[in-house]
Amino acid sequence: MDNYQLKYLKLLAKRYPNRIEASKEIVMLSSILNLTKGAEIFLSDVHGEFEAFQHLMRNGSGIIKQKIKELYANELSEQEINQLSSIIYYPTEKVELIRQQHQAVDKFYRKTLKYLIQITRDFASIYSNRKLRKLLPAGFSDIILELVAEREVGEKNNYYDHLLTSIIELEQADKLIEEFSRFIQILAVHKVHIIGDVYDRGPGAEIIMDELQRLHSVDFQWGNHDIVWMGAACGSEACMANVLRLSLRYGNTDTLEKGYGIHLMPLASFAIEHYKSDKSILFDPKVSPDDMLNASEQWLNRLMHKAISIIQFKLEGQLIQRRPEFGMNDRLLLDKINFDKGTIHLNGKIYPLEDTFLPTIDPDHPYALSLEEKELVKRLKTSFLKGKRLQQHAQLLFEKGSMYKVTNQNLLYHGCIPLTEEGNFKEVDLGKGKKSGKPLMDFFDQEMTVARSGKSNTQEKSYAVDLTWYLWAGPLSPIFGKDKMATFERYFLDDLEVQKEVKDHYYTYRDHPESCEMILKEFGLETEDAVILNGHVPVSVRKGESPVKAGGRLIVIDGGFAKAYQQQTGIAGYTLMHNAYGRQLIAHQPFESRKKAIKEELDIAYSETILNQAVRKQKVRDTEDGDELREKINDLHELLNTYSSGLIKEKL
Repeated sequence: MDNYQLKYLKLLAKRYPNRIEASKEIVMLSSILNLTKGAEIFLSDVHGEFEAFQHLMRNGSGIIKQKIKELYANELSEQEINQLSSIIYYPTEKVELIRQQHQAVDKFYRKTLKYLIQITRDFASIYSNRKLRKLLPAGFSDIILELVAEREVGEKNNYYDHLLTSIIELEQADKLIEEFSRFIQILAVHKVHIIGDVYDRGPGAEIIMDELQRLHSVDFQWGNHDIVWMGAACGSEACMANVLRLSLRYGNTDTLEKGYGIHLMPLASFAIEHYKSDKSILFDPKVSPDDMLNASEQWLNRLMHKAISIIQFKLEGQLIQRRPEFGMNDRLLLDKINFDKGTIHLNGKIYPLEDTFLPTIDPDHPYALSLEEKELVKRLKTSFLKGKRLQQHAQLLFEKGSMYKVTNQNLLYHGCIPLTEEGNFKEVDLGKGKKSGKPLMDFFDQEMTVARSGKSNTQEKSYAVDLTWYLWAGPLSPIFGKDKMATFERYFLDDLEVQKEVKDHYYTYRDHPESCEMILKEFGLETEDAVILNGHVPVSVRKGESPVKAGGRLIVIDGGFAKAYQQQTGIAGYTLMHNAYGRQLIAHQPFESRKKAIKEELDIAYSETILNQAVRKQKVRDTEDGDELREKINDLHELLNTYSSGLIKEKL
């Protein structure tokens, strides 16, 4: 035994100071290995749609209703199943609604609690008692434990009968139903995997992040819309400008102002001063008729949108110039403008600009910020860096996030693995050596750690912070996956060809089983049931596109969670559920409103597809969690050996 191993075992001995304690832990961990594998939910591209996301978390992506049907299909009607499901999803509001309509309220309480006890017991069966105690709601923890104990539930059981009678008489039944329902929601989903893009488009990304903070097990595979917010939170001015522009483009500033306390008044004042005489409507916000702003709000939004867009182009130009290793000189566009003629020279052709009112650009120094712009950027940057809630959410993304994740034969990443035209891994050199495939993803992971580090004003951190912007918009970014981000062209040029963004060759080869197998092998997955789970590019179900690619080796679960994409996709998103019985793809209907979900008992899971059925019911021992537990058990056996040999002394 080397010194390093002995040092580790001495640290372990502080937690398990004798053979009795170590042996008890071995027994406990060994028993956990034989529990049933919990349900994992995979979803992507939620894009700020917080009400739909909250509902999905409440219904466990359909898992809870499945469980109710499994237990009570022969006892309850479809209407009763829907009502019981709705009680679990929205206990406070639904119970109040039922109480107003129900004459025999005591009978309703008994019946409902009986069902909740059995449902809780069934979900709890895959957890150890230790874990259950950690997850239990604080208020009624002892009572819930008593009620879900392995005793017969029924009118003949005096213990339960008296316990329920006391709860109802003390007028605590509403609260207990609420606590049971919250507990069921927690137990139903063992792990949540977010395969990118919590932010932008929809109105409540910060509310989603609050929800995710409360989950007992969550991880992220960063999307491009996440990384741009992360970059802004780390001080990237180019990322910050993009965040502001996107929020204004979609008329969605509540996340900035109300959610994160980032005040837009300085930007508004600047925009009014310099753009108030602008007649162009190219920068009008893209909002649905239901969310239409009034005339004055629309006008001010348009001015701010244009002002921050010009600042963004300047900041991006500065970044490209100081990072020649990023190879993005083709995106330096402001110096190609002929301001006298209102044209731009691109790719050997001259195009007329759709908007020539550009008062804040100095033709001789097009990428230079004016003194007023510098002051504005400084003030906005301070808001991003000092925003407590934003920084907490960014920290969660950094701590729980990564470019990719391998879990239980699933390879998760948001966008792509860059490939050549021939279908091989593309070599990428961003100034720190050529990398491709898994090493490229690992490189970005390591740099993001540096970007979030406490070190300030170091060359390493400056590079890493700039790299967050590259991940957002760079031509070889795995989470962007296109040759360019044609923001300028979409605003200023009326030419579809020059606006075109060419996807990475990955998006051709992802339909080929051999290409997916090559990628899976690169990440250490060579079994027949290993799959890639992707987001980023919405599946056009309306046009007949399938989310299942390459004979089942790759599954795209971006089906249009964001309302902005639902007209294109024809549905409202996918989730993938992986439990003890295999993988199941679930398609969702649009979420209308919380009010309708409660009153009319509307749900959003409408279509289920079994992707693969497990040969046998999977246990914890069959998962990566099981591998970790076995490693802990082996370490504890080593600790027992050191106690037996006297190498480490026991403390009794």
